[in-house]
Amino acid sequence: MSDLRRTTLYDAHVAAGAKIVDFAGWEMPVEYLGVRAEHLAVRERCGLFDVSHMGQIEVVGKGARDFLQATLTNDITRIGPGQAQYTLLPDDEGGVIDDLLAYALLDRFLLVVNASNIDACFARIVSLAPDGIEVINRSPDVGMLALQGPAWAKALTPIASPEPFSLAYMEATEAHVAGVPCLVARTGYTGEPGVEIMCDAAEAPAIWDALMGTPDRPDAAGLGARDTLRLEMGYPLYGNELSRERTPIPAGLKWACDLKHGGFPGAERMQREAEQGTLEKLVGIMLTEKGIPRGGCPVLLDGVQVGTVTSGTLSPSRGVGAGLAYVSSEHAERGTRLMVDVRGKPKAAEVVALPMVDSSPRKEHHS
Repeated sequence: MSDLRRTTLYDAHVAAGAKIVDFAGWEMPVEYLGVRAEHLAVRERCGLFDVSHMGQIEVVGKGARDFLQATLTNDITRIGPGQAQYTLLPDDEGGVIDDLLAYALLDRFLLVVNASNIDACFARIVSLAPDGIEVINRSPDVGMLALQGPAWAKALTPIASPEPFSLAYMEATEAHVAGVPCLVARTGYTGEPGVEIMCDAAEAPAIWDALMGTPDRPDAAGLGARDTLRLEMGYPLYGNELSRERTPIPAGLKWACDLKHGGFPGAERMQREAEQGTLEKLVGIMLTEKGIPRGGCPVLLDGVQVGTVTSGTLSPSRGVGAGLAYVSSEHAERGTRLMVDVRGKPKAAEVVALPMVDSSPRKEHHS
């Protein structure tokens, strides 16, 4: 692993007994005490993730909003300072270079992108930026922690100023956590309430240690649980559900594409697909017999392949094999009974609604 990068929290992960794996060129913790335990801790209480491998790209200058409006898929004019938005960076044909969060701050925009796509996103944005727009890759300088779960505020409040309760979903504010200046955002990738905390990379261990020292300390959670949590919610992962081979439309992300105004690369193709339909759609798949679907498993109907699993796992919340899959649109209706070829053995499955777990707002434990 000598050629792999490490976040400033690497020593903390090793001290906590984490299993370290290669993830997008980084030595990252996949689990500490076990994926299932960490997953359920986030669903029921609170977990803390190191996501410092994620990329941070700043876009600065007069006209930055108009530039991003013509570069990203969502309508960025709908958010003002202190607000965030899910959006996508398309290529010229409408394929997905990455999905990301765009933060509107007082003097700049901050784009948080996937670790594996930092270079591609930076190069793309730079190539499109007009004179007067500065694009800065802040990724090496930023540490990022995700505090997720209904008890997130109980863990954070003792060490945060001002208190974070007033933040609404997809809002962000400057605050001090453990005395460290941070950007605290009510965002996440788990389906649970929580925050993502961005700070100077060198200060991330101080925040981690302070959170782990609070009376209502979170459980350390690895990337394994982060993956099973997002999968149950039906959140796409770049490289699995999203790629340059498809537009966002078959992935069910029309809502994140401002097709009314258009003007961004690939908008006409996306509009056409939205109006005429696509040959395949991304759906939730749940096995109705014992088995675990994995990415690449064929999805069958009467012995004929009608789709492919893109992500699969044993759902910790449901206790059954579950996954996401692209299937032929005529077989994408909820309740459709299919088969998934798991290592040469067909397993009965059903198309299910997303998310696979209760999506109603969960009560947050403040006291």
